[in-house]
Amino acid sequence: MAHVVTQPCCNDASCVAVCPVDCIHPTPQERVNIRTEMLFIDPGACIDCGACVDECPVDAIVPPEDITPATEPFVELNAAYFRDRPPVVSSSNEGAPGIGTTALGSLRVAIVGSGPSACYTADALCGTKGLDVEVTILEKLPTPGGLVRYGVAPDHAATKGISTLFARTLGRKSCTVHLNTEVGVHVTHDELLRHHHAVIYASGAEGDRRLGIPGEDLPGTVAARDFVLWYNGHPDHADRTFDLSDECAVVVGNGNVALDVARILTSDVSRLTGTDITENALEVLASCRIRKVVVLGRRGPEHAAFSTAELLGLGHLPGVDVTASHSFDPAAADALTRIRASILDRYHNTEPVPGNRRIHLQFFRSPIEVIGASATDGLRVEVTGTALDGESEIEDMTAGLVVRSVGFRGRPLPGVPFDERRGVLPNRNGAVHDPATGTPVRGVYTAGWLKRGPSGVIGSNRSCSEQTVAELVSDFAAGRLGVVEEDPREFGRLLAQRHADRVDLAGWKRLDAHERKLGRTAGRPRVKVVDRLGMVDVALGRQVSKST
Repeated sequence: MAHVVTQPCCNDASCVAVCPVDCIHPTPQERVNIRTEMLFIDPGACIDCGACVDECPVDAIVPPEDITPATEPFVELNAAYFRDRPPVVSSSNEGAPGIGTTALGSLRVAIVGSGPSACYTADALCGTKGLDVEVTILEKLPTPGGLVRYGVAPDHAATKGISTLFARTLGRKSCTVHLNTEVGVHVTHDELLRHHHAVIYASGAEGDRRLGIPGEDLPGTVAARDFVLWYNGHPDHADRTFDLSDECAVVVGNGNVALDVARILTSDVSRLTGTDITENALEVLASCRIRKVVVLGRRGPEHAAFSTAELLGLGHLPGVDVTASHSFDPAAADALTRIRASILDRYHNTEPVPGNRRIHLQFFRSPIEVIGASATDGLRVEVTGTALDGESEIEDMTAGLVVRSVGFRGRPLPGVPFDERRGVLPNRNGAVHDPATGTPVRGVYTAGWLKRGPSGVIGSNRSCSEQTVAELVSDFAAGRLGVVEEDPREFGRLLAQRHADRVDLAGWKRLDAHERKLGRTAGRPRVKVVDRLGMVDVALGRQVSKST
């Protein structure tokens, strides 16, 4: 029996390069034409050497002897990927490309952001053969990590393990980290360009998409992004309040974030006490009265945005029944889709157990109005689908909480072009261009969700970032980036003079150790400091405020 890739797979393909028999797919080269939500191990080719286990940054790969009832379905999921595909021809992994830039001197790059796309970008820059590079990383929060710290659900601890990989990148000698430092507040875009050859914006999608329906601004209707940032301890959202007193909630959208929200709302709080969820969120969820969460999708189940791995995971929540309004016929589909259909079919035929909480996957419903006078009382939806024969049918759903989870979007940055319609920086392969003229903006690049929109999983940012770096390095080698106008050493002095509360990497390590120490006392991985002033106090070694 072979090793198996399981639910926490981050899809960054670190494991592919170390496999001696090329049995992990799709490889980065194959993913130019193949899009999958995770990687798979070929059971017919795997020799059980275990090299991939050590390399996986999120502990997603397990040997056959460690398969549990929860991970057993992934055995078939891995095998299914290869069932309908022709034999894969082995391809070598040449690693980072080499370039001849010695005569050009040192390349200085500023990266704005410190999440997955920023860290993969820094790693790609530092790993480019023949390139002498100095990287400056700027993050507006006192902590690095971005999506990993504030976006990944607290009950997905294995996924958060990728932060160890990113910590190694931030700790490289060629990287300088400035935390609690915001572009546009403490330093301008133009100042960054005067001290660096290029600036890469990799700060993610900091806004959310709206439903655009009446009643959306009523109390009790919230963005999934705000709820997620609250329970994960983002300092700008730690004081948010949510009314969880009604027995029913509706989540509009059916991607992985929607499933995260549904899972957190229906989980017994005992599942979360051993995670890094904030103490305030634990207290609020302990008194949560929600018994049913409806996850709403406009189209049919075959079009649902959630991953098969996350769909599988729902079925293992203690005391929670998962039901579905529809399944679908996978007769003409590939093996992976047939597995997905079988899971939905099982949920479709599940009878709720009295007394259990419930997650209901409702398809063919489109929201048209949030119901309520002074607060949210429910959601009015239109029934969609071919069964209606063109006739409109309206339903009212009772709910005290409506969570919109229909996607994220980037926000405009001072001095940088922005595509308002798509919510991204207009770019070609990561090189930002002026949308009016189509000409590149010299020295300005982007990576991650701000580049391509909110798609993929954590590891998807790796190839995205590598593409941006390849474009930037090509421009540098061709002499298209110009010269650095200011003495590079002056940039750190400029920030120090202007911003006394700037936090460096040593400060973050101090805060990290403090949170882990609090966690050991509480029997948890960490207890997050959620007050910004308290975070900075700990990081700078000042007297710790009472709020920490």
